[in-house]
Amino acid sequence: MIEPIKTKPVWTAAELNADGSWLYELSSAEIEDFSAGLKHAKASGKTMFSLSRSDFPFGPAAQRALGAVTQGTQEGFGLKQLRGFPVAEYSDEEMRLLWWGLGLHLGVPRPQGKESQFISDVTNVSGEFRSGAGRGYHTKSTLDFHSDSCDVVGLLCLRAAKLGGTSLISSSVAAHNEMLLERPDLVEVLYSTFVFSRQGEQAPEEAPYYESPVFSVRDGRFACRHLLSHIRGAQLNFPEIPRLTAIQQDALAYLDRTLARADLCFHTYLQPGDMQFVNNYVVLHSRTEFEDFPEPARKRHLLRLWLALPTAQALPASWAAGYKATEARSVRGGFRGVNITEEVMDFESRLAREHGMAFGIYEDLQRYRSGSARVDH
Repeated sequence: MIEPIKTKPVWTAAELNADGSWLYELSSAEIEDFSAGLKHAKASGKTMFSLSRSDFPFGPAAQRALGAVTQGTQEGFGLKQLRGFPVAEYSDEEMRLLWWGLGLHLGVPRPQGKESQFISDVTNVSGEFRSGAGRGYHTKSTLDFHSDSCDVVGLLCLRAAKLGGTSLISSSVAAHNEMLLERPDLVEVLYSTFVFSRQGEQAPEEAPYYESPVFSVRDGRFACRHLLSHIRGAQLNFPEIPRLTAIQQDALAYLDRTLARADLCFHTYLQPGDMQFVNNYVVLHSRTEFEDFPEPARKRHLLRLWLALPTAQALPASWAAGYKATEARSVRGGFRGVNITEEVMDFESRLAREHGMAFGIYEDLQRYRSGSARVDH
């Protein structure tokens, strides 16, 4: 029998409105520490994958803010939003470098797409989100509630939209429990296997899709893997996979309606200088449609990081096909793409050692390069 999830974070929109601890206003000392670390890294002249945490010597005030991110995402509400960094005083490239430094201190960044990029630009460059291979972060469309393929996703706002683009977040734990009260049969369906497309962003040695449940529990810790666009993409592009049954479609639709309920869905707006971090296993996120300014230099622009954290929970074994590793303190997640080089692998291995994390994620790639067949998961 499926039981309600009682571990954190189970929250409603009213509770987040009443408890503002999810929002962390940066102090002048914290901003100065981050700025000094950025200056040091910039002066080093090192390339992206040659940088380490030590190249960003953030002082104790900045470390306090980073500790709040870890605590908030892993032990608190499952999210933390830092506010107040003066992005207008820095170039986009300087902010990209600072964002990279924050990621190196928090965990191990993960690749995010076909080009194996480690920082993605979230901006409208056209594209159709609801196509079989659409990428929502490159459109201005309203997004479905979803989780990203990592322990924690970070968004840094460089420029906001002219209108819209509200950030929506909802506790997948609360949605699970609400559904259990109303439709336990649909909750049971979401614990079963679904097929997810890799949206054309797989590495050469990977199959273009994989199987995973939407709801899972390991050692009493809940985890949600919800990517409706990827489930749709698998249905559109791979005729050999099983078709979604009527009850599976009902379960996915009911989950989306529950996440969007006014009492569960929390609205926040990312201002320039805001840094939002979300635990993908217990909080799902979305965004409303937006309208850009006509000038290209004023278009809405966010930077996205995917991170594996040394403090993140262990995942169920059924997630292995999508995440490669499931144990705690292991580097996992991401979409590897086609440009994983020896330099990238050396960087990830080195940073994993710095964080005391296991790193075996490229065993499939090594077998593929040695002449073995593609590893189908």
